[in-house]
Amino acid sequence: MKFLVLGAAAGGGLPQWNCGCRNCNDARRGKIPPSGQSSLAVSVDGETWSILNASPDIRQQMLDNPVLHPRELRDTPVASVLLTNGDIDHIAGLLSLREQTPFRLLATGDILDVLGANRIFDAVNREKVAREKVGLDAPFDLHGGLTATLFAVPGKVPLFMEGAEVQTDLEGEQTVGVRMEGGGKIAYYIPGCAVVTDKLLARIADADILFFDGTVWDDDEMIRTGTGIKTGRRMGHVPISGDGGSLDRLARIAAQKVYIHINNTNPILQPDSRERIAVQAAGWEIAQDGQEITP
Repeated sequence: MKFLVLGAAAGGGLPQWNCGCRNCNDARRGKIPPSGQSSLAVSVDGETWSILNASPDIRQQMLDNPVLHPRELRDTPVASVLLTNGDIDHIAGLLSLREQTPFRLLATGDILDVLGANRIFDAVNREKVAREKVGLDAPFDLHGGLTATLFAVPGKVPLFMEGAEVQTDLEGEQTVGVRMEGGGKIAYYIPGCAVVTDKLLARIADADILFFDGTVWDDDEMIRTGTGIKTGRRMGHVPISGDGGSLDRLARIAAQKVYIHINNTNPILQPDSRERIAVQAAGWEIAQDGQEITP
């Protein structure tokens, strides 16, 4: 399997349009690399690709990566787009793929219902782009030679669907991880996860490579930095550090491990920060746009 990081950042990207935090300002000044919103491409032959989550930045992401350019007049090497939840930063890019070129659109029934409830997504012509409902724990062909399986991870409904009370550790079709198998390797992509449960640890124990939710370093990061009023867990994202954090909970997973979906406030984005040093010392990589990874 070959992976291409299209976007390493969480919703809003880096820099975020309305944010003057240190990381965003440093990205504007070229001190740290800017990042598009979270998306990953995968291939087994380097010719045909599937995209995991359609970021609002997808047009630029495809422009920046020549392997995703058309090979003839009207064409795409993208065979399928797979969605892991209905959040804006993972579905809005579909609207940039509306120009009548076929690909498969894969998601759970709950996520497809999110698209179906908003008629703007009808701009992606269903006669050209087949919407395929995928059940949990049922292997399917992502594209030739690559098998995928969706599974529930703790999460919540999309922000625009929240009510007065929000359960952040729902396990169902609204937030999923992806297991991929091909070329003799097993990979997992989990860009959103509220809790690292024992069940999840058992599931991913066979990973050769794990792309995992790296949204915030600590749970109160956005409150402490004055950039928000919610904790990481309230947003449906387990922090990297602290009791129950992913750094500790995933320590025994013997795989190549990569943090992705990184919020603009996260100190691991600073090259010499103690937080980045701690993450790298624990054997983790930090995703960057344009990064090519072959486990």
